[in-house]
Amino acid sequence: MTSQASFDPQAFRAALGTFTTGVTIITTRAPDGTPVGVTANSFNSVSLNPPLVLWSLAKNARSLEAFSASQDWNVHVLSAAQEGLSGRFASQGGDKFADIALDEGISKAPLLPGCTARFQCRTAFTYEGGDHVIFVGEVRAYDRSEQAPLVYQAGQYALAARKPRSELRLAAAPPPECSYTEDLLGYLLGRAHYQMLFGLRRMLAGDALDEANFFLLSVLCIRDNLTLDEINAFVSYTGIEATPEMMAALEARRFVACEQHGKASRFVLTADGREVTLRQIALAKAQEDNLADKLGAGDVMALKLMLKRFVAATDPGLPDLWAPR
Repeated sequence: MTSQASFDPQAFRAALGTFTTGVTIITTRAPDGTPVGVTANSFNSVSLNPPLVLWSLAKNARSLEAFSASQDWNVHVLSAAQEGLSGRFASQGGDKFADIALDEGISKAPLLPGCTARFQCRTAFTYEGGDHVIFVGEVRAYDRSEQAPLVYQAGQYALAARKPRSELRLAAAPPPECSYTEDLLGYLLGRAHYQMLFGLRRMLAGDALDEANFFLLSVLCIRDNLTLDEINAFVSYTGIEATPEMMAALEARRFVACEQHGKASRFVLTADGREVTLRQIALAKAQEDNLADKLGAGDVMALKLMLKRFVAATDPGLPDLWAPR
């Protein structure tokens, strides 16, 4: 354990950074009317009745004079889609409010759109806290949305996903012994995969393709001029095997062309093949967007992040389709 006498400021900052926080942008107007905004993760609640919140600003911050002079300021809890906005307001210089269509608030303080929550405040009092000034504000108006919040942990942006509450099950009889399988990771991944694939099959039907054709064309769309063995190396994890008959069928539809390079036959994607593949990928992206509408963009981003970690952790050494040749 580190004592106060031996505090290392950097180590202390790293320890504080393990606490996950939301990311906010605090805005006000300078005495001359210029909009001012800073990114902060020091925001916190103080009281529900009266409704009070606080945040802190470094004493050497350029914006301290503006926030000290103005009584009105707004707190914007950023959504997962606003990471770029957070970076913009954390940087120095430039017009941070460029191209932002501000909403109308109860004061002249800028009110940013698209946030998870917003609190329109008036300074109740300030006090010094070490190298910071702490602003305590009375909340005069607020609003919220269902967008997932942007969070910050250990010096990096992170994604928050809601954890379902455990539900009390009232059963007349004990569940079957095999019921635990519904919580197995393999079952959940498999069911999610096949449910996504169920929707994909319906979209592929429009071009008279099946998922095997889709996977083969997708591989050639990313990297063509491959032999049959090389194609199979990239799709083997799916359980699909590209056969000469399958490639001949795609060649007959003018989606692929077979070229001879010495003794090797190599397959390349044709213009028709690229068009149909890109159309199917666009449909798959539309299916993903539909899922994002149901789950929320933040949960989808968190899911992708976890799946990428899962893929990396379970990779048996498959060739990387996106790796440079």
